[in-house]
Amino acid sequence: MQQEQPTTEQDESGGRFPFLTFALSGRNRFVTGIALLAALGGFLFGYDTGIIGQALPYLSKQLHPSTVESSWIVAVLLIGAMVGAGISGYLSEAISRKWTKCLSGCVYVLGALAAAFAQDVTWLVIARFVLGLSVGTASFVAPEYIAEQTPPKIRGGTVTFNQLMVTLGILLAYIAGYGLRDIPGNWRWMFGIAAVPGAALAISMIFVPHSPRWLVSKGRIDEAREVLQRTRSDEADIDGELDQICEVAKSEKNWSIADLFRTKVRSLMLIGIGLAVFQQFVGVNTVIYFASTIIKDVGFSTDQSVMLAVMVGLTNFVFTIVAVIILDRVGRRVLLITGTIILTVALAVLGAYFQFHALAHSAAWLGIVCVIVYIVGFAIGLGPVFWLMISEIYPLAFRSHAMAIATICNWAANFLVSFYFLQESQAIGRGPTFWIYAGIAIVAIVFFRAKVPETKNRSLEEIEREVGGEELARATSGGGEGRPEAG
Repeated sequence: MQQEQPTTEQDESGGRFPFLTFALSGRNRFVTGIALLAALGGFLFGYDTGIIGQALPYLSKQLHPSTVESSWIVAVLLIGAMVGAGISGYLSEAISRKWTKCLSGCVYVLGALAAAFAQDVTWLVIARFVLGLSVGTASFVAPEYIAEQTPPKIRGGTVTFNQLMVTLGILLAYIAGYGLRDIPGNWRWMFGIAAVPGAALAISMIFVPHSPRWLVSKGRIDEAREVLQRTRSDEADIDGELDQICEVAKSEKNWSIADLFRTKVRSLMLIGIGLAVFQQFVGVNTVIYFASTIIKDVGFSTDQSVMLAVMVGLTNFVFTIVAVIILDRVGRRVLLITGTIILTVALAVLGAYFQFHALAHSAAWLGIVCVIVYIVGFAIGLGPVFWLMISEIYPLAFRSHAMAIATICNWAANFLVSFYFLQESQAIGRGPTFWIYAGIAIVAIVFFRAKVPETKNRSLEEIEREVGGEELARATSGGGEGRPEAG
């Protein structure tokens, strides 16, 4: 098989780590900066994901929730996130990506403070639902906004900032839970300090530019050109890129939700929804939400399990950094498949560890090794690649609607796995539960190999033509009146 030749300046002169070289050079520093600010929404989700497991034992002593109420305290955020993702497609088009993220930050501040001052379970559940509205909206808009601001050379790394911030939020939540454990009213502080990054997101969005693709969709062509001049190099063909965006944007208002499941578009929707569901059905958030519990079951004390949970969070963060650095060099598809293979092996061995007691007694260290290896595989593969791919594969004509649907499916799958994990593991045992996740991961690998394309080093408009084919490209650029034919 012939080796692929470099296709961009990035490959030719970017050195061993082209993302770092280009992200920190020239005007790309500005793009990198606004991408980091936009990715603060990911931090909010990560912090909420990690902190609830730390806060629940302490708030239970004061609010005395039942088992079902405890489940709702955890899971209601995910329901709110589904609702937030559902309305975010409309908001990102109506008021812009930028102002949707600003609104998301404001809502998060209100939710965090409401949770901190909760006087009963109902109050806390409502506050967690409001937090879910915010993180669901932010999780959708951040990859879309960053992808539309970023040149193809560094798009993979910058869009992955969102997932990097998720892992940083989880890590700091574990650290906060450990550091605040002996402070009076500790669970209130755990929830309340989240208002700070929420406010940072809201304020920072005031100062970043609009997405050029959103500006074009609203007929503000001169403003879009100004943004591209700020975010592209002197050598970039700004007029050519602007013409591409204008051509694709012509048909934007002609698409409906129903159109997304017609023949020419159905394959794109299948890829996005498949990535969304598989990302959760391999069981990642059972590891994140219940890391301390799983590690304690492996055989460590409570204090040791808390510290080892911090190690899990650190591993997640470090290897997501690795993914950010190498995504634009190695490619999305390679990391996606490789990472999923790694986590599949870890799940299979972890299932054997819990199923065969002799193995657990003779090799207590094996359980924690499996958890960490699992996190490594997820952090370089499904973790970042899902959010990146759904921001790349959909044409501008229906990108917001399609991304919203994929995001809703992701949150719904997250809810199902997280809500039923403990019940499932109690009914059939931890070993078979992890084997089920491993089986799903094998199906995911087959799906990725068959359906998921490579998108590195291509403009969003080029990806539209490659993934959807010329028929879809004509449909989304005005041919066929801008709508797909029924099939």
